[in-house]
Amino acid sequence: MTVETVSLNKSHGGMQGVYKHASRETGTSMTFSVYVPPHEGDGKLPVVWYLSGLTCTHANVTEKGEFRKTCAELGLIFVAPDTSPRGEGVPGDPAGAYDFGLGAGFYVDATQPPFSRNYRMWSYVTKELPELITAQFPADLKRQSILGHSMGGHGALTIALSHPDRYRAATAFSPIVAPSQVPWGIKALTGYLGDNEAWRKHDTVSLIEDGARFPDFLVDVGDADPFLEEQLRPELLEQACSKAGIPLNLRRQEGYDHSYYFVSTFMADHLRWHTARLKA
Repeated sequence: MTVETVSLNKSHGGMQGVYKHASRETGTSMTFSVYVPPHEGDGKLPVVWYLSGLTCTHANVTEKGEFRKTCAELGLIFVAPDTSPRGEGVPGDPAGAYDFGLGAGFYVDATQPPFSRNYRMWSYVTKELPELITAQFPADLKRQSILGHSMGGHGALTIALSHPDRYRAATAFSPIVAPSQVPWGIKALTGYLGDNEAWRKHDTVSLIEDGARFPDFLVDVGDADPFLEEQLRPELLEQACSKAGIPLNLRRQEGYDHSYYFVSTFMADHLRWHTARLKA
């Protein structure tokens, strides 16, 4: 399992790295970032997975997320993969739009051609990348958690609900909670999975309705987010969690939008939430 180091930078006593490898799942080169906090000895550290949103790469949260100081204090490894396969021959949106194809993998394994060849982000995030991180970094996968933003919030919540024994915590910023019911999600799920029941396995609200459970969630949304009413629909998650008896801390943050100014403001809150569960 060969990993190429793209860059290394010391930060808050730890090391921020960007890496590249040939992915068996996507059939492409994939880039990801890992922050390893300062630590002594050979002990393993808990891991937080961060999934980014539409149009993003690993770089958005790595450069704008302001997570390193808190991760250094709390002793957390922070891993940020890309949002889709990329490279020559990888199909994108035929219309060149931002909400499908390149930069918009939606954290599913596509079944529809031509996307099924490369768009296997579910397996990449849940299988291949954890294997690589375990082999290359001092990561304790018995203590891992997951969070994300927007499309990545959708990914984090659906992955956590599908693997409740794997992740000790799951939180989200501005998640697309019911992709089956909103334009971004309908376009992506149709294009990647076709018009079938496979949608429900990649829809947080549907998963909860179908019996999936998780101990609790923390979700932040900005009340000035331009996508709040049409694409995010947090009230649907609130209703589903209430009916299922899943504790949900849904915080509507006054005046905040969809950007990394919002995400970075509350990142430390989320990392502390994770730490309380990772180190319990």
